[in-house]
Amino acid sequence: MIQSFLETLQRAWPFLIQGFQITIEIWAISIVIGIVVGLFSCLMKISRFKVLNLISNFYIWLIRGTPMIVQALVVYFGMPQVIPGFHPTPFMAGIITLSLNAGAYLSEIFRSGIQAVPKGQTEAARSLGLSAGRTTVKIVLPQAFKIAIPPMVNQFIITLKDTSILTVIGLAEIVNKATQYVSVRYDYFATYVWVGIFYLVFTSLLMILAHYMEKRLSYDRKGSRS
Repeated sequence: MIQSFLETLQRAWPFLIQGFQITIEIWAISIVIGIVVGLFSCLMKISRFKVLNLISNFYIWLIRGTPMIVQALVVYFGMPQVIPGFHPTPFMAGIITLSLNAGAYLSEIFRSGIQAVPKGQTEAARSLGLSAGRTTVKIVLPQAFKIAIPPMVNQFIITLKDTSILTVIGLAEIVNKATQYVSVRYDYFATYVWVGIFYLVFTSLLMILAHYMEKRLSYDRKGSRS
C-alpha cells in the first residue's frame, strides 16, 4: 500500500504542486486584505458614530451568518448579473470571498484585543494631551495586536482550509487540480489523502507558529510585570 501511495504521489505531483501554489497565493493575498478590512471594520464598530457602527455590524452579521460557499457563488455567478461590466475570474472572486470572510472574523478578534487593553492606559495617554486618534494608533493598537496574534493565526489556518471551498467556482486550487487528476486516473483514495497531507503539513506549521507566539507573548507579559 505504501508503494501504491508513493506511486500516486509521483503521478499526481504536477497537479498537486500547481494547485497548492495557487492555494497559498490566494490565501496570502486574502489574509493581507482581510487584515485591512477587519481593522477598518473593527474601528467602525467601536466608533462613536452610529452609522459606522451599523455598517460594521451589518457586514459582520451578514458574513458570519451565511456559508462561505454561498458567498463565493454570489460573488462569482451573482454579482455579474447586478453589476454591469463586472466579470471576475475565479481567482479574483476567490480573493474577494476569502478577504471579506476573513475580515469579518478578524474584526471581532481585533475588537477583543482592543477591549483587553487596560482602560487606564488610554486615560493616562489622554491626560498627557494625546488625541483620541493618536492614543488609538500609538498606545492601544500595538498592544491589541500582540494580544490578538494567537487567535489571528488560528483564523489564518481556518482561511487556508476554506480555500478548498473555492473549487465550486472553478478555481484551480489543490482540490480542483486533484479532481482533474482523479477524473483521468480514478485513484480517488490515495490522491485525496495526499491533498489532506498537504493541508496538514502547512496548517501544522502555522499551529507551531501560533504556539511559539503565544508562549513568547506570555513570557514577555510576565517579564514586564516583574
